[in-house]
Amino acid sequence: MQPKATSRPAILAAARDLVRRQGWDALTIRSLASACGVSVGTVYHYFDSKDDLTAATVESVWQEIFCPGRGACLTDTKACIVWLFQRLAYGRQQYPGFFAKHAARLASSGEAVRPHRDRVWQHMAGQLTEVIRRDPYVRPGAFSDAFPPEAFARLLFSLLLAALIEGQEDPSAILTVTQRTLYGAVS
Repeated sequence: MQPKATSRPAILAAARDLVRRQGWDALTIRSLASACGVSVGTVYHYFDSKDDLTAATVESVWQEIFCPGRGACLTDTKACIVWLFQRLAYGRQQYPGFFAKHAARLASSGEAVRPHRDRVWQHMAGQLTEVIRRDPYVRPGAFSDAFPPEAFARLLFSLLLAALIEGQEDPSAILTVTQRTLYGAVS
């Protein structure tokens, strides 16, 4: 018998597990309460509505995909890009259809999910900026006042999101852009 999940983190872990095992459509207040071994009221204690639960679960999934082991990707920008693509592959494996469902959900009822998504995305873009700033291989003059590291990080993050939406698994094009922009042309 599983112990009861009675904290917000434990309930979110159960929500991720439910989504992972049964798909996004299986996530309801009742199904989650049952999976946690608690009453529906207990879930409502932590989440005001199904939209609130869904948004928090989306944020939790994004964090699971992109937050563990960050230290492994902080050596240089190209290593970080490779790590991000590996994490995308992990996300596709653990949560089949999550990225497509999430994009559709944002299009249909983005207001509930947007603040949660934005927190994760801002964190990721900020981390990418830090990696670029600390990258020991960036050539002198790669950045200027008109083109600071933050601008390149936003560009890379946009390319990453496009790759995510398109289901690309090969980071070669983004690595080439990074190579030419930060390190110099490949001979």
